[in-house]
Amino acid sequence: MISYIDQFLTYASVEKGLSKNSLESYGTDLKQFLNFLNDSSIYEWSDVSREDILNFLELSYTKESATSTIARKLVTIKVFFRYLFQERLVGINITEVMDSPKLWRILPDFLNEMEIKSLLRVYSNSSSPLDFRNKTILELIYACGLRVSELGNLRLDDIKFDLDVLRVTGKGNKTRIVPFGKPAKKVLTRYIKKIRPLLERKIGVANVFLSNNGRPLTRARIWGIVKDASLKASIRKNIFPHTLRHSFASHLLANGADLRVIQEMLGHADISTTQIYTHVDQSHLSRIHNKFHPRD
Repeated sequence: MISYIDQFLTYASVEKGLSKNSLESYGTDLKQFLNFLNDSSIYEWSDVSREDILNFLELSYTKESATSTIARKLVTIKVFFRYLFQERLVGINITEVMDSPKLWRILPDFLNEMEIKSLLRVYSNSSSPLDFRNKTILELIYACGLRVSELGNLRLDDIKFDLDVLRVTGKGNKTRIVPFGKPAKKVLTRYIKKIRPLLERKIGVANVFLSNNGRPLTRARIWGIVKDASLKASIRKNIFPHTLRHSFASHLLANGADLRVIQEMLGHADISTTQIYTHVDQSHLSRIHNKFHPRD
Protein backbone atom coordinates (compact mmCIF):
# COMPACT_ATOMS: atom_id res chain seq x y z
CA MET A 1 0.00 0.00 0.00
CA ILE A 2 2.87 2.36 0.75
CA SER A 3 4.18 1.95 -2.80
CA TYR A 4 0.94 3.48 -4.17
CA ILE A 5 1.43 6.49 -1.90
CA ASP A 6 5.00 6.90 -3.18
CA GLN A 7 3.78 6.65 -6.78
CA PHE A 8 1.09 9.24 -6.10
CA LEU A 9 3.56 11.68 -4.53
CA THR A 10 5.88 11.31 -7.52
CA TYR A 11 2.94 11.93 -9.85
CA ALA A 12 1.88 14.98 -7.84
CA SER A 13 5.41 16.37 -7.99
CA VAL A 14 6.29 15.64 -11.62
CA GLU A 15 2.90 15.86 -13.35
CA LYS A 16 1.14 18.43 -11.16
CA GLY A 17 4.12 20.42 -9.95
CA LEU A 18 2.96 20.59 -6.35
CA SER A 19 5.16 22.47 -3.88
CA LYS A 20 7.40 20.71 -1.39
CA ASN A 21 5.15 21.77 1.49
CA SER A 22 2.05 20.40 -0.25
CA LEU A 23 3.79 17.10 -0.97
CA GLU A 24 4.90 16.77 2.66
CA SER A 25 1.35 17.52 3.82
CA TYR A 26 -0.13 14.93 1.43
CA GLY A 27 2.45 12.36 2.47
CA THR A 28 1.84 12.88 6.18
CA ASP A 29 -1.95 12.64 5.83
CA LEU A 30 -1.81 9.50 3.69
CA LYS A 31 0.68 7.72 5.92
CA GLN A 32 -1.48 8.47 8.96
CA PHE A 33 -4.44 7.05 7.05
CA LEU A 34 -2.41 3.98 6.08
CA ASN A 35 -1.42 3.36 9.72
CA PHE A 36 -5.07 3.59 10.72
CA LEU A 37 -6.08 1.10 8.01
CA ASN A 38 -3.36 -1.36 9.00
CA ASP A 39 -4.43 -1.11 12.66
CA SER A 40 -7.93 -1.98 11.40
CA SER A 41 -6.53 -5.02 9.50
CA ILE A 42 -7.04 -3.45 6.05
CA TYR A 43 -4.10 -4.11 3.73
CA GLU A 44 -5.44 -3.32 0.23
CA TRP A 45 -6.63 0.07 -1.08
CA SER A 46 -9.40 -1.72 -2.93
CA ASP A 47 -10.79 -2.93 0.43
CA VAL A 48 -11.18 0.59 1.86
CA SER A 49 -14.78 1.77 2.33
CA ARG A 50 -16.31 5.20 2.82
CA GLU A 51 -16.99 4.21 6.42
CA ASP A 52 -13.27 3.54 6.92
CA ILE A 53 -12.51 7.06 5.74
CA LEU A 54 -15.09 8.60 8.08
CA ASN A 55 -13.77 6.45 10.93
CA PHE A 56 -10.26 7.79 10.28
CA LEU A 57 -11.58 11.35 10.35
CA GLU A 58 -13.39 10.59 13.60
CA LEU A 59 -10.16 9.30 15.11
CA SER A 60 -8.38 12.46 13.93
CA TYR A 61 -11.01 14.47 15.77
CA THR A 62 -10.25 12.57 18.98
CA LYS A 63 -6.76 14.05 18.77
CA GLU A 64 -8.45 17.47 18.79
CA SER A 65 -7.38 18.30 15.26
CA ALA A 66 -8.84 21.55 13.98
CA THR A 67 -11.80 21.24 11.62
CA SER A 68 -9.63 22.80 8.89
CA THR A 69 -7.06 20.02 9.43
CA ILE A 70 -9.72 17.32 9.15
CA ALA A 71 -11.05 18.99 5.99
CA ARG A 72 -7.53 18.94 4.53
CA LYS A 73 -7.18 15.22 5.33
CA LEU A 74 -10.44 14.53 3.49
CA VAL A 75 -9.26 16.52 0.46
CA THR A 76 -5.96 14.60 0.47
CA ILE A 77 -7.75 11.24 0.54
CA LYS A 78 -10.14 12.32 -2.22
CA VAL A 79 -7.29 13.44 -4.48
CA PHE A 80 -5.42 10.21 -3.77
CA PHE A 81 -8.38 7.97 -4.60
CA ARG A 82 -9.07 9.97 -7.76
CA TYR A 83 -5.49 9.16 -8.77
CA LEU A 84 -5.89 5.46 -7.92
CA PHE A 85 -9.06 5.29 -10.00
CA GLN A 86 -7.54 7.15 -12.98
CA GLU A 87 -4.55 4.80 -12.91
CA ARG A 88 -6.91 1.80 -12.65
CA LEU A 89 -5.34 0.76 -9.36
CA VAL A 90 -8.82 0.52 -7.82
CA GLY A 91 -12.09 -0.34 -9.53
CA ILE A 92 -14.16 2.48 -8.07
CA ASN A 93 -13.55 5.93 -6.62
CA ILE A 94 -15.33 5.58 -3.28
CA THR A 95 -14.70 9.24 -2.38
CA GLU A 96 -16.53 10.66 -5.41
CA VAL A 97 -19.71 11.42 -3.48
CA MET A 98 -18.02 12.46 -0.24
CA ASP A 99 -18.56 16.20 0.20
CA SER A 100 -17.38 18.55 2.91
CA PRO A 101 -20.77 18.65 4.69
CA LYS A 102 -20.06 15.07 5.81
CA LEU A 103 -17.41 16.58 8.07
CA TRP A 104 -20.11 17.87 10.37
CA ARG A 105 -21.26 14.31 10.99
CA ILE A 106 -18.00 13.53 12.78
CA LEU A 107 -18.37 16.20 15.42
CA PRO A 108 -19.05 14.52 18.77
CA ASP A 109 -22.59 13.83 19.87
CA PHE A 110 -23.54 14.53 23.44
CA LEU A 111 -24.59 11.59 25.59
CA ASN A 112 -27.16 12.20 28.30
CA GLU A 113 -26.73 10.58 31.72
CA MET A 114 -29.03 7.63 30.92
CA GLU A 115 -27.05 6.86 27.76
CA ILE A 116 -23.82 7.00 29.75
CA LYS A 117 -25.26 4.52 32.26
CA SER A 118 -26.27 2.18 29.44
CA LEU A 119 -22.79 2.39 27.94
CA LEU A 120 -21.06 1.68 31.26
CA ARG A 121 -23.34 -1.36 31.90
CA VAL A 122 -22.42 -3.09 28.64
CA TYR A 123 -19.69 -5.31 30.14
CA SER A 124 -21.10 -5.61 33.67
CA ASN A 125 -22.22 -9.25 33.34
CA SER A 126 -19.15 -10.54 31.51
CA SER A 127 -16.41 -12.62 33.13
CA SER A 128 -13.96 -11.99 30.28
CA PRO A 129 -10.73 -10.20 31.31
CA LEU A 130 -10.78 -8.19 28.07
CA ASP A 131 -14.38 -7.13 28.69
CA PHE A 132 -13.46 -5.96 32.18
CA ARG A 133 -10.52 -4.05 30.73
CA ASN A 134 -12.92 -2.42 28.27
CA LYS A 135 -15.34 -1.55 31.07
CA THR A 136 -12.47 0.11 32.97
CA ILE A 137 -11.50 2.08 29.90
CA LEU A 138 -15.04 3.41 29.48
CA GLU A 139 -15.32 4.29 33.17
CA LEU A 140 -12.00 6.13 33.23
CA ILE A 141 -12.49 8.16 30.05
CA TYR A 142 -15.84 9.38 31.32
CA ALA A 143 -14.75 9.82 34.95
CA CYS A 144 -11.71 11.92 34.05
CA GLY A 145 -12.50 13.38 30.64
CA LEU A 146 -9.36 11.88 29.10
CA ARG A 147 -8.18 12.25 25.54
CA VAL A 148 -7.66 8.90 23.85
CA SER A 149 -3.89 9.51 23.68
CA GLU A 150 -3.83 10.32 27.40
CA LEU A 151 -5.56 7.07 28.23
CA GLY A 152 -3.23 5.06 25.99
CA ASN A 153 -0.12 6.68 27.51
CA LEU A 154 -1.31 6.39 31.13
CA ARG A 155 1.27 4.57 33.25
CA LEU A 156 0.92 2.63 36.48
CA ASP A 157 2.80 5.25 38.50
CA ASP A 158 0.37 7.92 37.23
CA ILE A 159 -2.39 6.45 39.43
CA LYS A 160 -2.52 7.75 43.00
CA PHE A 161 -5.09 5.56 44.75
CA ASP A 162 -4.44 7.22 48.13
CA LEU A 163 -5.52 10.59 46.69
CA ASP A 164 -8.01 9.29 44.09
CA VAL A 165 -6.30 11.20 41.27
CA LEU A 166 -4.51 10.58 38.00
CA ARG A 167 -1.41 12.39 36.78
CA VAL A 168 -2.21 12.97 33.13
CA THR A 169 0.23 14.02 30.42
CA GLY A 170 -1.65 15.96 27.75
CA LYS A 171 -0.89 18.00 24.67
CA GLY A 172 2.54 19.62 24.63
CA ASN A 173 3.67 17.18 27.37
CA LYS A 174 1.84 19.28 29.94
CA THR A 175 0.83 17.38 33.06
CA ARG A 176 -2.28 17.91 35.14
CA ILE A 177 -3.98 16.24 38.07
CA VAL A 178 -7.49 14.85 37.51
CA PRO A 179 -9.62 13.28 40.27
CA PHE A 180 -11.69 10.14 39.81
CA GLY A 181 -14.76 9.02 41.77
CA LYS A 182 -15.70 5.85 43.62
CA PRO A 183 -17.12 3.88 40.63
CA ALA A 184 -13.96 4.46 38.58
CA LYS A 185 -11.75 3.68 41.58
CA LYS A 186 -13.55 0.38 42.17
CA VAL A 187 -13.11 -0.96 38.63
CA LEU A 188 -9.61 0.49 38.25
CA THR A 189 -8.45 -1.17 41.47
CA ARG A 190 -9.76 -4.56 40.38
CA TYR A 191 -8.32 -4.15 36.90
CA ILE A 192 -4.83 -3.34 38.22
CA LYS A 193 -4.81 -6.11 40.83
CA LYS A 194 -6.70 -8.92 39.09
CA ILE A 195 -7.04 -8.33 35.34
CA ARG A 196 -3.93 -6.56 34.11
CA PRO A 197 -1.58 -9.35 35.39
CA LEU A 198 -3.47 -11.75 33.08
CA LEU A 199 -2.62 -9.54 30.08
CA GLU A 200 1.06 -9.04 30.89
CA ARG A 201 3.40 -10.92 28.58
CA LYS A 202 6.72 -9.32 29.51
CA ILE A 203 8.20 -7.25 32.30
CA GLY A 204 8.81 -3.56 31.73
CA VAL A 205 5.58 -2.45 30.06
CA ALA A 206 4.33 0.31 32.35
CA ASN A 207 1.21 1.31 30.39
CA VAL A 208 -1.98 0.74 32.35
CA PHE A 209 -4.06 -0.66 29.50
CA LEU A 210 -2.71 -3.62 27.56
CA SER A 211 -3.85 -5.64 24.59
CA ASN A 212 -4.30 -9.41 24.65
CA ASN A 213 -0.67 -9.77 23.56
CA GLY A 214 0.60 -7.56 26.36
CA ARG A 215 1.31 -4.47 24.27
CA PRO A 216 0.01 -0.94 24.95
CA LEU A 217 -3.31 -0.30 23.24
CA THR A 218 -3.23 1.80 20.09
CA ARG A 219 -5.50 4.81 19.60
CA ALA A 220 -7.37 2.92 16.90
CA ARG A 221 -8.00 -0.03 19.23
CA ILE A 222 -9.34 2.24 22.00
CA TRP A 223 -11.57 3.92 19.44
CA GLY A 224 -12.83 0.48 18.38
CA ILE A 225 -13.57 -0.53 21.98
CA VAL A 226 -15.74 2.55 22.52
CA LYS A 227 -17.47 2.10 19.17
CA ASP A 228 -18.23 -1.55 19.88
CA ALA A 229 -19.61 -0.73 23.33
CA SER A 230 -21.93 1.92 21.87
CA LEU A 231 -23.32 -0.65 19.43
CA LYS A 232 -23.85 -3.15 22.23
CA ALA A 233 -25.66 -0.43 24.21
CA SER A 234 -27.88 0.28 21.17
CA ILE A 235 -26.87 3.94 21.17
CA ARG A 236 -27.56 5.31 17.71
CA LYS A 237 -25.53 8.48 18.07
CA ASN A 238 -22.10 8.89 16.50
CA ILE A 239 -19.94 7.69 19.41
CA PHE A 240 -16.18 7.61 19.84
CA PRO A 241 -13.79 8.34 22.76
CA HIS A 242 -14.02 12.10 22.40
CA THR A 243 -17.78 11.82 22.97
CA LEU A 244 -17.15 10.60 26.53
CA ARG A 245 -14.73 13.47 27.15
CA HIS A 246 -17.32 15.88 25.80
CA SER A 247 -20.02 14.31 27.97
CA PHE A 248 -17.77 14.50 31.05
CA ALA A 249 -17.40 18.25 30.63
CA SER A 250 -21.04 18.78 29.72
CA HIS A 251 -22.37 16.90 32.75
CA LEU A 252 -20.04 18.77 35.10
CA LEU A 253 -21.22 22.07 33.69
CA ALA A 254 -24.89 21.10 33.82
CA ASN A 255 -24.51 20.20 37.50
CA GLY A 256 -23.00 23.55 38.42
CA ALA A 257 -19.23 23.12 38.05
CA ASP A 258 -17.26 26.26 37.34
CA LEU A 259 -16.06 26.59 33.74
CA ARG A 260 -12.51 27.37 34.91
CA VAL A 261 -12.42 24.14 36.93
CA ILE A 262 -13.59 22.19 33.89
CA GLN A 263 -10.92 23.91 31.81
CA GLU A 264 -8.26 22.75 34.27
CA MET A 265 -9.49 19.16 34.32
CA LEU A 266 -9.67 19.00 30.52
CA GLY A 267 -6.20 20.50 30.14
CA HIS A 268 -7.31 23.35 27.89
CA ALA A 269 -4.84 26.22 27.60
CA ASP A 270 -7.58 28.68 26.61
CA ILE A 271 -11.00 29.06 28.24
CA SER A 272 -12.55 29.69 24.81
CA THR A 273 -11.77 26.09 23.86
CA THR A 274 -13.71 24.88 26.89
CA GLN A 275 -16.65 27.12 26.02
CA ILE A 276 -16.85 25.63 22.53
CA TYR A 277 -16.22 22.11 23.75
CA THR A 278 -18.96 21.95 26.36
CA HIS A 279 -22.62 21.64 25.57
CA VAL A 280 -24.26 24.67 27.19
CA ASP A 281 -28.02 24.63 26.79
CA GLN A 282 -30.19 27.70 27.17
CA SER A 283 -32.05 26.39 30.21
CA HIS A 284 -28.77 25.97 32.09
CA LEU A 285 -27.70 29.49 31.20
CA SER A 286 -31.08 30.79 32.39
CA ARG A 287 -30.72 28.99 35.73
CA ILE A 288 -27.25 30.45 36.23
CA HIS A 289 -28.50 33.93 35.33
CA ASN A 290 -31.49 33.67 37.66
CA LYS A 291 -29.32 32.41 40.53
CA PHE A 292 -26.46 34.87 40.34
CA HIS A 293 -27.62 38.07 38.62
CA PRO A 294 -28.36 40.81 41.23
CA ARG A 295 -31.45 42.04 39.39
CA ASP A 296 -33.22 38.63 39.33
